[in-house]
Amino acid sequence: MEQREDEGPLHWFAHARAGDKGNSVNISVIPYHAGAYEHLLTEVTVDRVRTLLGHRAIGAVNRYEVPGLPALNFVIEDALEGGVNLSLGLDGHGKSLSFRILTMPVSIPIKFAHEAALE
Repeated sequence: MEQREDEGPLHWFAHARAGDKGNSVNISVIPYHAGAYEHLLTEVTVDRVRTLLGHRAIGAVNRYEVPGLPALNFVIEDALEGGVNLSLGLDGHGKSLSFRILTMPVSIPIKFAHEAALE
């Protein structure tokens, strides 16, 4: 499949931070360039995140936008197999889920790509 000039994995355009809250994971997606934020709003949706992580039998997915801060925050319930103290899984904190989200293909102008992604 041919890749257009304005398409690439989300990690070209943003980075992520993740943390656990009991059995839920909290994942923030932060663009490298504030100008990419409007594109993130349309590309990184609740439905796309749910589809991407659906293999985990997750619960509710909520997306929060913070006025004045160009970032998205996703709270994904029932994603940690019981949480850090109960899960036998290797990723009790949900860090790998943030990396999974960063593999999402997005359509964002290449001018907003992180310089390292283009090398």
